[in-house]
Amino acid sequence: MRMVFALVLIMGVAIAGGAVYMAMERFNQYETALAQKNTPTIQKIDLKTVYVAANELEYGKPLTEEDIKAVEFPLAAVPENSFSELEALMGSGEDDGEFRTVLQAMVPGEAILASKVTRLGEDAGVSSRLKKGMRAFAIRVDVASGVSGFLRPGDKVDVYWTGTTDKETVTKLILNGLELIAIDQQADATRNRPTVARTVTVAANVKTIAALVQAQSTGKLLLSLRGIDDETTSEQIEITKDDLLGREEIKLVEKEVCTIKTRRGAEVIEIPIPCSN
Repeated sequence: MRMVFALVLIMGVAIAGGAVYMAMERFNQYETALAQKNTPTIQKIDLKTVYVAANELEYGKPLTEEDIKAVEFPLAAVPENSFSELEALMGSGEDDGEFRTVLQAMVPGEAILASKVTRLGEDAGVSSRLKKGMRAFAIRVDVASGVSGFLRPGDKVDVYWTGTTDKETVTKLILNGLELIAIDQQADATRNRPTVARTVTVAANVKTIAALVQAQSTGKLLLSLRGIDDETTSEQIEITKDDLLGREEIKLVEKEVCTIKTRRGAEVIEIPIPCSN
């Protein structure tokens, strides 16, 4: 009897232990599955080296290796015209005068773009801002014609001409959206203090420059500042003094006069009469 009781007890303990083990195993599997579900999936992102400003860079500063550093950018976020190779940015180093100059101020961490620095060996003069086929031309201005000194390199302006044609004073819009590349002798686009300039330099093709030469020699040029994102082309505008004052052309019609002639002795007399149709 004791032997049977002992066997039953042993079997009960074994069954209970097996049940506990199976329950623990099932619980562990559930925890593992839950942890995997809550763990964020990490995707592999392709990276590319991009050179950025290591410190604040001002206009006209020669670019040195201390001014740059390499940063890994996601391939899809690499800025256009950025530099990924040190030699492409800084040159081979064989020529001491082969360096780039900063054209636009940059803050630390900002990607260095080809448009923000000169080509190797060039300074930050006006010629570095001229695109292929473009020329620089200086326009004489004063506080009124130069928009009270609020013009900066990089701004775009419309050009108005005021002069006399056929004994009549006319103001006409002659050019749309000319880009300014320098104010007096300064080409720094970061200048933010109003300055009453004596000349502004624009970038234009040779035909436009010929028109500016003719306009400046025959009348007065005035500039109108455009908004940053304004790319519209205005229609041809021409205003005369009569247009400004709202005067209309007055036509004088001579009144027809009808007469008859009669003779009184040796004298011939014309007598007015109503005109008949």
